[in-house]
Amino acid sequence: MDFIVKNADVFDGTGEDAQAHTDVWVKDGKITEIDQGLDAPGTEVIDASGLALMPGIIDTHTHFDAQITWDPTVRPSPELGVTTVVMGNCGFTIAPCNEQDRDLVMKNLTQVEGMSLDALRDGIDWGFETFPDYVAMLAKKGTVPNVACFLGHSSIRTYVMGAAATERAATADEIQKMCDIVEAGMAAGAIGFATSTAPQHNGWGGVPMPSRLADDDELLALVSAMAKSGRGIFMLTKGNRTDVPYLEELASKTGRPIMIAALLHNSTNPTGTLDELDRIAEARAKGQELWGQVSCCPLTMDFTLNSAYPLEGLNAWQPLMKLDAAGLRKSLTDSTLRQAIRDELAAPAGVRLFNGEWDKIEVTETAKDENRHLEHRTLAEIAAEQNVDPLDALLDLALSEDLDTIFTAVLLNSDEDAVGKMLTHPAASLGLSDAGAHLTFFCDAGFGLRLLGHWSRDLGKMSMADAVHELTGKAAQIFGVQGRGLIKSGYAADLMLFDPKTINRGQKKRVFDLPANAHRLTTDAVGVHGVWINGTRVADSSGLVPDVPTAGHVLTEFAAK
Repeated sequence: MDFIVKNADVFDGTGEDAQAHTDVWVKDGKITEIDQGLDAPGTEVIDASGLALMPGIIDTHTHFDAQITWDPTVRPSPELGVTTVVMGNCGFTIAPCNEQDRDLVMKNLTQVEGMSLDALRDGIDWGFETFPDYVAMLAKKGTVPNVACFLGHSSIRTYVMGAAATERAATADEIQKMCDIVEAGMAAGAIGFATSTAPQHNGWGGVPMPSRLADDDELLALVSAMAKSGRGIFMLTKGNRTDVPYLEELASKTGRPIMIAALLHNSTNPTGTLDELDRIAEARAKGQELWGQVSCCPLTMDFTLNSAYPLEGLNAWQPLMKLDAAGLRKSLTDSTLRQAIRDELAAPAGVRLFNGEWDKIEVTETAKDENRHLEHRTLAEIAAEQNVDPLDALLDLALSEDLDTIFTAVLLNSDEDAVGKMLTHPAASLGLSDAGAHLTFFCDAGFGLRLLGHWSRDLGKMSMADAVHELTGKAAQIFGVQGRGLIKSGYAADLMLFDPKTINRGQKKRVFDLPANAHRLTTDAVGVHGVWINGTRVADSSGLVPDVPTAGHVLTEFAAK
């Protein structure tokens, strides 16, 4: 439907100041004209007096690969202003996939991305085998937001090597087969190639995700295969082996940009992430396009010890992930194990989610009435009151409630002064919403609204124009997304209308709307008055419109650079 947004303060996505009291005319799904006093008889007029208009948010780090096969809306992202999602980050995709490997792929997602196995088994539409099949299926089914897909290393490795993908390095023949898949995937429209070498990324039973078994020869071969297309971005969640000098050399050899995740501030190593961003900036100064992916949200997770994701990066904890429920409970009473966990937490670590900050873990919900008095208190407080070690307080409470106690941990990114410096660092790229993953742990799909409201308006760490640029034009430029990310004549009408005085994300809440009645955490938009994708309205001030249309495009053409 054609329409004119009248009298808006227009942030065009370039980082320039808003154009006050400006009209934007949308025709046939594209922006036609931007000016004051536009008039088109018979065209719908949307009065935006007192409101601001910006390009739709581009969320460059999501994990909707499974959810989108049963939920083309990929809730809750569109109502939170997101008009384009980039899926397949960290290499945790579901395509390609042989029929015999489907259960293993789903189990790995259950572990590494905190997804419900029942929901995945009940929900995934397996109407594909190869990556081109997957892209074609999404295009046929339709999506609400625009979608771009990474080729995922772990899925490709499993497709070629089967169970051996988590056991050993690949042979030369297996590497060549993987390269062939990457080249075919780039031809089918992948945005790039993604992997993970991060030690916290473990699959079913605590075994490393397949990509972590790749050696340097394999990684170079696969990124080079991507580069043959003349385009594509290499994305990885890094471990200690793939440090900035290594990635700088890889960028030099392949000529492709690299997005490095996940750079989150650790209060026990206060300068570590900023130092990393400085190293990335030094590589950029030498001509290699490296980016450090940062988040504007504190990494806060709800968890139980049945699936203790914050602790799973500990070497002492990983054997527990192979145990059944009874074995886990028995092991958690072992004093030797408890001491091993304490010793490991006391030692410095390069990449770790939890670092022994017991004052940042609180009891959120107890399973027994007799323990209600412990809710909303930190483990540091409880341990001091009980005169016990905080780890013992955690484990003993959980064991007394059959591991059903819900805890909330503020793991990383809690120092706002440091995070503000990261967000404005010239080598940083904003992302890491993880939308579609860790559904029972947290929901950062509203990261863009938090940037606009909390960081820009409330704290003044960046101008509103710069915040909009981070979420739109800058993201489009880095990832090669063409014809989007700006309010510009001829560009797709991906738009968000909002109130700068109130814009933010709401409080988290738990809903039971996944397949198999599984639950997830979600949040509502605050101050969003409208979201349009390719000129079609998908959300208003009440949330998603009824019978929300599948207005999105599966993006398969990206800028070569």
